[in-house]
Amino acid sequence: METSIEVEGTVVTVLPGTTFRVKLDNGHEILAHISGKLRKNFIKIGVGDRVKMEMSPYDLNKARICYRMKQNMPNPGNPPKRSFGPRRKTS
Repeated sequence: METSIEVEGTVVTVLPGTTFRVKLDNGHEILAHISGKLRKNFIKIGVGDRVKMEMSPYDLNKARICYRMKQNMPNPGNPPKRSFGPRRKTS
């Protein structure tokens, strides 16, 4: 049974046909396409997204994107209170 190599990288360019140019953490740039599960669930991938990929040990220039990493959003603390118009006085 073949084992795939798991690597992480950042999307540099969006190419036609759900293909992407991805820069790996070690500096190499490879061509990657979306896996079927991401395509089926309409997961959108754009420039600057961190992705996890699977590569075949036979061709190290191509990969399959299998996961889009969540962006680390800073915790904003308490969200602002929303106002839904003036309050009515009840008598």
